[in-house]
This record gives sequence, structure tokens and C-alpha cells, in this order.
Amino acid sequence: MHDGFAGDVAQLCSDLLRIDSTNAGDESGPGERQAAEYVAEALDQAGVTATLTEPRPRRTSVLARITGQDPNLPPLLVHGHLDTVPAEPGDWTRHPLSGDLHHSCLWGRGAVDMKGTLAMTLSLVRAWARTGHRPRRDLVLAFLADEEATGAYGSRHVVTAHREHFAGVEEAISESGGFSITARPRYAGTDARVYPVAVGERGTAWMRLTARGTAGHGSGPGQDNAVAELVHALARLTTHPWPTAVPPAVGTLLDTLDRILGTRIDRTRLEDEAARLGQLGELFDCTVRNTANPTVLHAGHKVNVIPSRALAEVDGRFLPGARVTFLETVDRLLGPKVSREFINCEDAVSADHEGPAFAAMADALRSQDPHAHPVPFVQSGGTDAKAFAKIGISTYGFSPLLLDPHLHYFGMFHGVDERVPLTGLHFGVRVLHRFLTTY
Repeated sequence: MHDGFAGDVAQLCSDLLRIDSTNAGDESGPGERQAAEYVAEALDQAGVTATLTEPRPRRTSVLARITGQDPNLPPLLVHGHLDTVPAEPGDWTRHPLSGDLHHSCLWGRGAVDMKGTLAMTLSLVRAWARTGHRPRRDLVLAFLADEEATGAYGSRHVVTAHREHFAGVEEAISESGGFSITARPRYAGTDARVYPVAVGERGTAWMRLTARGTAGHGSGPGQDNAVAELVHALARLTTHPWPTAVPPAVGTLLDTLDRILGTRIDRTRLEDEAARLGQLGELFDCTVRNTANPTVLHAGHKVNVIPSRALAEVDGRFLPGARVTFLETVDRLLGPKVSREFINCEDAVSADHEGPAFAAMADALRSQDPHAHPVPFVQSGGTDAKAFAKIGISTYGFSPLLLDPHLHYFGMFHGVDERVPLTGLHFGVRVLHRFLTTY
């Protein structure tokens, strides 16, 4: 398929990057309505009817459906999110809402997470309208709000209020997978490109911790100090050596990397091995153990007043099947004087890394890159996949991108100078076309 097939992907991506859809996790942002209206108009121009749904003002998602060639096959869901995390313009080389094409990349917050992928999907749908191509099976499309928070106004809303839209769907594709990492095998003369396809996610346990003590003057003895109690509890939590465990998909990843690299990754020293392998090590460094990282602290209001309460928020992640033991360990480390409550708690999810869907994705990648080595991996973070799992839909992270070896994909997620190469977007459209017209 010629790159002209993705001729408007750059414009679509640039336009989306210029739309501010920042989600700060509260109601202070602009919302997703402008981005949703843009997507709906782009679909309408391709003859695809879109429905907008809005559980709160300006928190808008877009739903649509495309008829495939074989009505006997289960539909496939393609979902992605319209919102982005905040960005501080002063830290960036180019403004995070610029959408500029600079050094062959489109720059802006959301370029990889995940407006670039939305642009690839829209470009492909519009190309099908021009050329008469159709996907093999019905496609259910969902462009969603609020993924960068809890999904309450996006994925969680649509799986309840619009459950019928997803009738019959068993599998889905979405963000954070199918990108290239260039590797130099030990016994080969040429580079290999590893393409991790996400087949699962760790569970999420966002927790609010509260320590209570006795208020008093800052000059006093302060034996019952809530701030001190919380700090000690957080120190125990962050220094805890979580044991290593290798889920089945991660085991397959390690075995495959062994073959590609021509060397053996030491399973007894995975933390050291992850550091040694650089970007390849990032595929498993956080998915062979649980983690718990403090991210927010609140305590006190005046230097000479001991507060009666201190609060912290912790981002906890746990391996599949480890929820109970993870929380038991957290409680033991916090101790009896610190209580916890969930901000958000969702179990780990997984998809079949040995089934026909993964095989079709691997075939699509190899069709456009003869040096492609598709591998399964488990995401350390979370996505809207968890909401769809609750209605029986398994999601694969498959947003194909061919990247320059010097571009650090994971480093651009929520990072400074987020950008995506234009050639990578063209590559992604071709791969998606191959996958969606053959699977």
C-alpha cells in the first residue's frame, strides 16, 4: 500500500495536537468536546455516522461503527482516548499545543499518547471511503474522554450507558504497543527491530493514606505527630524489596528476547538485566514485581502548628493474581496508625498472546518491516482496557509506529518534547490497514 493512502494523517495529527484537551484529573480543564467534534466531523466526511456522548459538560466521547466484509465474524473494537496530561510550555523546545512539523516529527502533547494513533485510525477510515476498501469484520470505534484520570467520564461511562454499542465484541486494539525498538543482536551483522505488542496490564491500586495525631504547638515535644507517622510509613513502603515474579506473557517476552539477542537474560537478576538492556529492559523492568510510589503529600498549614492529620496519595500497581497479597503487604508496611482508602482500584487484565489476533498483528508488522520481531509484553501502567475487560473484551496494545532508534518511546509518555515521526505514522496506517483487512 502506497504512503499516499495515509496522505492526510499529518494534517489530522497536527490538528488534534493543536486542540487543548488537557485532563488534570479534576474539572479545571477544557474537556474533550472540541477534539470529539473534530473527530466526528472527520468521520462524517468519510460517510461514517458518529454519536457524541457527554456524561458531564464538555467531557465528550465519540462512538461509531463501520460495516465489514464478513458479518459472521465478531466485531473488533478500536478504542483510544482524546485527553492528554498537562504540559508546561516553558519546558518544551516547541509549544506543546503547536502541532508543528519539525525535524520530520510532529510535536505536541499527545503525539504518542495518543493523538497520533487517533490520526492514523481516522486517516485509514477516510482512505477506505476514497478507495472502497473495507475491514474484514465490523469495526466498533470509540474515541474516549478521561483516560488520563479514572475513565469515569469516558470508558466507564460508555460500557454502562452505551453497552449495546459493544454487543458481540470480544477483542480490541488500543494504545501502547506495536512500536519499534532497534536492537543489535550479539551474533548478527544487522540490527533487529523489536515490536512489543501489549497483551496485559498490571492491576491498579491508587490509594489515599491518612495519618492522624494530636494537634499542638510546633515548639512542643510532638510525640504524636501525624506528619512524622506518615513519613515513616512512606519510607517503609518505598524501601520494601518487592519479590520478583514472572507472569506467563513476560516469560514469553524474555524467551523471545533471548533468541533475538543471541544471549541469555538472567532471570535471577532481572533488575540488573533491565538496566543493561536499556529500552528493551523497559519492557519488563516494572512488570516482574509490584510497585508502590508516593506521588502527592498534604499536611499542615503553618510552620509552628503540628497538624492533627497528614495525607498522601500512592500509585500502587500489582501483578496478575497478586491483589490480595499486595494489599496485605501494604497494610503491614503502613502500620496501625495509617489508614488507606482507594482512589481507584482495578484488577490486572490480559489478552491471549498465543492466539490468532496476536499472530495477525505480528504478520501485519512483518508485512511492512522485514526486520520486525513482534513480542508480547505487559504494560506497567493502565489504560481504558480495564473498563472494557469488565464487559468481556480483551484489549491488545497495538498502535504501530516505526521509530528512529534515537527516539525514546516510553520517555515521551507524559514527558517533555513529546513528538512522533511522520514516517512512523505512515507506517502505522499501512500496518493497521493490513491487520484490519485480514483479521
